[in-house]
Amino acid sequence: MRTLTFALVTLAAATIAAQELLDRVVARVNGEPITLSDARAAVALGIVEHPAGVDPIHSAVRQLIERRLVLAEVARFSPPDPPAAALAREVERLTSHVGSPAQLDELARTTGVGESQIREIARDNLRIQAYLTQRFGASVQVTDEDAALYYRSHLEEFRVGGELMPYEQAEPIARQKAAAERREAIIFRWMRELRQRADVVEQYR
Repeated sequence: MRTLTFALVTLAAATIAAQELLDRVVARVNGEPITLSDARAAVALGIVEHPAGVDPIHSAVRQLIERRLVLAEVARFSPPDPPAAALAREVERLTSHVGSPAQLDELARTTGVGESQIREIARDNLRIQAYLTQRFGASVQVTDEDAALYYRSHLEEFRVGGELMPYEQAEPIARQKAAAERREAIIFRWMRELRQRADVVEQYR
């Protein structure tokens, strides 16, 4: 009996350990946990980017931290819910990134992220987009010099069939790209300030 009891206790401990390996806290943002399942779901849904050669989970954790910080700012201003049609399109975009219905079922089984959670993620995506547009604008103004500098610094982006587009032809594209780059830099600095003010603990190794 003692042997059987010991075996059962050992099996229970092994099961708990396996569950902790499958899902564990990988970061905390102001005390709120981000789990390994959260990161895996974010990768599957395409809501985070993972450059080649970089651990996708590590990238996901970093970006989910930023997402939590931005959503905390969004919540402070309580923007209106996105239109139903826009929400439906975003849900479709996320689910199509996962793949087939069988893959969606597998995602729900392994991460706990099912239809209702995907809908909430889609809602948050749209709320973040609306907030950033309201706060930073859809684009920023750049000077003629900024556009010309972008062109000179990114010549490969302006080659068509191996031929370099003349600046006069490329100028509208260069201006648009320079404005997007400037906006991203502004948002990056803002995000860094948010993180400096927050209590963030990364636990993923």
